[in-house]
Amino acid sequence: MQLELLPHIKSPHDIKEFDSSRLKQLCDEIRQYTIDVVTKTGGHLAPTLGVVELTVALHYVFDTPKDKLIWDVGHQGYAHKILTGRFEKFKTNRQYKGLSGFLKRSESEYDVFGAGHASTSISAALGIAAARDHHGEDHRVCAIIGDGSMTGGLAYEGLNNAGHLRKQLLVILNDNEMSISPNVGAMRTHLTHIITNPLYNRVRDEIWKLTGQVPGGKKVLRSFLKKVEEGLKSMLVPGIIFDELGFRYFGPIDGHDIDELIHTLNNIKDIKTPVLLHIVTKKGKGMDVAEQDPVSYHGVKGSPNPRDNGQETTSSSIPSFQTVFGHLSREVARNNDEVVCVTAAMREGTGLVPYAKEFPNRFYDVGIAEGHGVTFAAGLAAEGMRPICAIYSTFLQRAFDHIVHDVAIQHLPVIFCMDRAGIVGEDGPTHHGALDIAYLRCIQDMIVTSPKNGNQFRNLLYTALNYKDGPFAIRYPKGSSFKFDELGQAELLPLGNWEIERHGKDIVILAVGPFVYDAVQAAEDLESQGISCEVVNCQFIKPMDESYLELIIGKFSTVITMEEGVIAGGFGDGVAAWLSEKGFGGVVKRLGLPDEFVEHGPRPLLLEKLGLDKNGLIKTVKSLVSIVTVS
Repeated sequence: MQLELLPHIKSPHDIKEFDSSRLKQLCDEIRQYTIDVVTKTGGHLAPTLGVVELTVALHYVFDTPKDKLIWDVGHQGYAHKILTGRFEKFKTNRQYKGLSGFLKRSESEYDVFGAGHASTSISAALGIAAARDHHGEDHRVCAIIGDGSMTGGLAYEGLNNAGHLRKQLLVILNDNEMSISPNVGAMRTHLTHIITNPLYNRVRDEIWKLTGQVPGGKKVLRSFLKKVEEGLKSMLVPGIIFDELGFRYFGPIDGHDIDELIHTLNNIKDIKTPVLLHIVTKKGKGMDVAEQDPVSYHGVKGSPNPRDNGQETTSSSIPSFQTVFGHLSREVARNNDEVVCVTAAMREGTGLVPYAKEFPNRFYDVGIAEGHGVTFAAGLAAEGMRPICAIYSTFLQRAFDHIVHDVAIQHLPVIFCMDRAGIVGEDGPTHHGALDIAYLRCIQDMIVTSPKNGNQFRNLLYTALNYKDGPFAIRYPKGSSFKFDELGQAELLPLGNWEIERHGKDIVILAVGPFVYDAVQAAEDLESQGISCEVVNCQFIKPMDESYLELIIGKFSTVITMEEGVIAGGFGDGVAAWLSEKGFGGVVKRLGLPDEFVEHGPRPLLLEKLGLDKNGLIKTVKSLVSIVTVS
């Protein structure tokens, strides 16, 4: 398709004079441009294709950036980026040093609030509306949230508070799975036309005021009118829950009918109380394969060959940690009828699709509700079940209090399998699993582990199932499992046990997870240069192998710790503190993620830039050897 309009759009003000036909052409161009770019660079494709018309309508009706648009998660934000002066830069989306894959306040004045975790938009928008009123400003605030994000409790906390505060706030519920309402039809559209009409709303408000002036009958009349209105809405409109929360509910309307969207938005944009507009869209709209399989095309890998449709292909025979987990979850479930798996809207991402098919009655997807998922797992464990809670490291942050209060304090044996631990790549700082070691190490009685490969993952999972005195966490990165035998046998591991991978006499490297392989390769290269390194696989982050740490004091003067998590409060801090208390007088060098948020980019490149690969480790060892030699 020839892009005739889009290249000339520098800001939303450039579309204000477009007629209906040009707006529809613009939508077609945005959709095609998005497909062309994202199938090459990678990113969230199906979600943003579903909101092209909505995005154009919002920027057409509202005066952005004065009026504030708050997008939930940011998966839906690509069309917004393209319309707000980032048409050319969009080709760098999710690339190293390029545009963020999510909304980012430092990237554009149109990006009012950034988020990579779901269900935040309503709460944030309400805060922005409250600040507006506090400062005496006059602009509109609109939050756009998907029906998937509405499974998160935070969304309802925001709705509840917004209904109480009664501030001007428009919430657009983008329903792309038909999970709330039936198909949109002529009657629905007609009813919405009536109840969104400014005349209707003025008459409604006037009647309400008049009933308040009837002597002695105010309470009775208003109560009667309210019951009549609620009764009609409960029959005709699937939004009574929102009305009860204090929102005026409108919809559902067709989210791909731009004329209808503009008409409705113009009618409701200046209502001074909280409003919820329910729209129905098709995820992946305009790309046949994405419409037919929106789950697979929610996020795609980049491909220079359009025939690949952006889907990931790999020739590696070594499975990822996610695939290994999918295999192991079924393996342990076959051996133990009490094993169940719990996840939070991440069945595909965590590798649990095969498990869910084999054990549908022992699989629970709680939606985007991580805190509930953890407490739900605690309830299962309290009744003798063995729940495996599979949640991305960065999303488990949202359930910290639930881990402490509902699991750890009660010594319940919930197993946490933390996917995407460490650097995840192009999704950036909202998705890097940088904090889990630090936020789990500080919890009393919590066991924290990290396998170097798939076979060790099996050992740790069986060890976790054999441990019944409290929670047990297993963290692993997004990527290759390095080694996995599907028919392998599990080995129960002593708690706190470390393994010496390679003996040495000059420096000891305490490596966590797959960094063991980088450490071994670095040690082999350094051996030829006359530097002897001992490499230890610290599969138990907590508790640590104190018997081995005792040996370090008498054997080594230089210790290096290597972990894929923040240094502050991490594994290296634990080692350094223990050695210091025992009077160790040598050097402890901690390698890990810095005290700053790591931006997006390919995972190998980011690890290289951070000095967390073989070459970075070699450089660190040499610098420490030179310091020791000089001293």
